[in-house]
Amino acid sequence: MHEEMTREQYILATQQNSLPRTEHPPFYPVGIYGWRKRCLYFFVLLLLVTMIVNLAMTIWILKVMNFTVDGMGNLRVTKKGIRLEGISEFLLPLYVKEIHSRKDSPLVLQSDRNVTVNARNHMGQLTGQLTVGADAVEAQCKRFEVRASDSGRVLFSADEDEIVIGADRLKVTGTEGAVFGHSVETPHIRAEPSQDLKLESPTRSLVMEAPRGVQVNAAAGDLKATCRKELHLQSTEGEIFLDADTIRLGNLPVGSFSSSSSFSSSSSPSSSASRQTIYELCACPNGKLYLSPAGAGSTCQSSSNICLWS
Repeated sequence: MHEEMTREQYILATQQNSLPRTEHPPFYPVGIYGWRKRCLYFFVLLLLVTMIVNLAMTIWILKVMNFTVDGMGNLRVTKKGIRLEGISEFLLPLYVKEIHSRKDSPLVLQSDRNVTVNARNHMGQLTGQLTVGADAVEAQCKRFEVRASDSGRVLFSADEDEIVIGADRLKVTGTEGAVFGHSVETPHIRAEPSQDLKLESPTRSLVMEAPRGVQVNAAAGDLKATCRKELHLQSTEGEIFLDADTIRLGNLPVGSFSSSSSFSSSSSPSSSASRQTIYELCACPNGKLYLSPAGAGSTCQSSSNICLWS
């Protein structure tokens, strides 16, 4: 009996020794605990609040700026371009190809100082400029033109060489008229209907010259030439022709003679008008004309004392 117990103990002992022994590894907890977990929750909550604020601000901006599928506020994006309604303010330069208003409203460009429109070539060089300021309107370009809206005819053009006015009539309404510093070339000068035409030089002389002649014609009125001193009618190669039904020479001096052959002269025929009504027209060698009382023969020789005093 004792031997059987010993054998069983040996077998049990050897079986226990042959079974593998399992060792449990150390236990480590998985996850975030403590202050790290609280910080993570705080950052997640802060991110959520930020997203909500950004979403609210975006919705507010869209509402205030009036964003739609067509544009923003008064700005509409169409197939032909951009349409802007109402009053707009540009703080920086505006580069566009074409600006036009609606058919039922004008286009107004307004600035506190001036409005400047520039035109440049493909190299960026300034080729034309229009400036509307408080004191003046300035245009800087090679050629400035004003055309009619219906026919496109040039009404006014100006460049470095000349200024052309293509209108049917140029009207100057100023009280002082038009002042020209140099010569004026025109084929015709005329006044308005029922108005007088006056050519005047207040302090100097007035000269009218033409190589083929100067013609002055008064079809329904008088032609009067008045001067303070001498009036000269001179023809170097031709003649002076007076053609009229009546030719009068007024205020000619009158020469008279007496029976004693003593001669005297008077400045007007008023003293002898009661006795003498017919006179003879006489001429001095220097061309001076005077009157002599008519007689049976010529009395110019007897009254030639006027020529001595001329």
